[in-house]
Amino acid sequence: MVVSKQVFGTKEWAVANVNFVDGCSHNCKYCYSQEMAIRFGRKSPQTWHKEVIRTKAVEKNYKCFDGQVMVPSSHDITPIVLEEAILVISKLLTVGNNVLIVTKPHLVCVHRLCQEFKDYKQNILFRFTIGSMDDEALKFWEPGAPEFSERFDCLKLAFNNGFNTSVSCEPFLDNKIVDLVHKLYPYVSDSLWIGKANMLMKRISTNGYHDPETISQARELVEWQADPHNINSIYTALIKFQKVKWKESIKKVVGLQVSCEIGSDN
Repeated sequence: MVVSKQVFGTKEWAVANVNFVDGCSHNCKYCYSQEMAIRFGRKSPQTWHKEVIRTKAVEKNYKCFDGQVMVPSSHDITPIVLEEAILVISKLLTVGNNVLIVTKPHLVCVHRLCQEFKDYKQNILFRFTIGSMDDEALKFWEPGAPEFSERFDCLKLAFNNGFNTSVSCEPFLDNKIVDLVHKLYPYVSDSLWIGKANMLMKRISTNGYHDPETISQARELVEWQADPHNINSIYTALIKFQKVKWKESIKKVVGLQVSCEIGSDN
């Protein structure tokens, strides 16, 4: 029997996720992976920023998946773990996988990835997370991640080297998302995804951010994104951009059908 199920989160992007690190030095306040790791006792707010290599995940041999593989989904590719990232991605590519590389990009990392995998351009899609052009906003929400200019340079570098490029503006971190899309769009060959800051108050609390400034700014961002007028204004302004894709948090507001996948219940 054929069934239809809603697709959301990383399933909109890939059939499988590959991760090889516990923790992330970007230490984003809203991080869903950090919240999950803390909730299940794998990490604490004090240890999340310490990146620990999963040796077995690096050393294992990977199969060829039936669809795009996302690397990584629960941490990031930072200079600290770059060599391990190259090894894992190389193993995935050499057995025939198409790899989606998702990262808040460091220029040294993207430059190296472009060099190492120049012969696999048709099998790689870069997706760079860029939620704002405002470095103050980025530093506040993503204290260990690169500033806007470095991420923008990474996007241009990958694009100019002939790689397929995309951007994730999930979460977008201020009310300047339309200007951000205009800035990035010329260097996007594939897609640009827009989504809200999901479960923000819960995540910052679990992740250990109880200070008044973080709580205040989180409430302000949640309230702005909860206003249907604001979301519909973004949608109206960007509907003509064919490469713009909407995450389920936006689709629910503007009345778009949430993506579905068709499968068998056998």
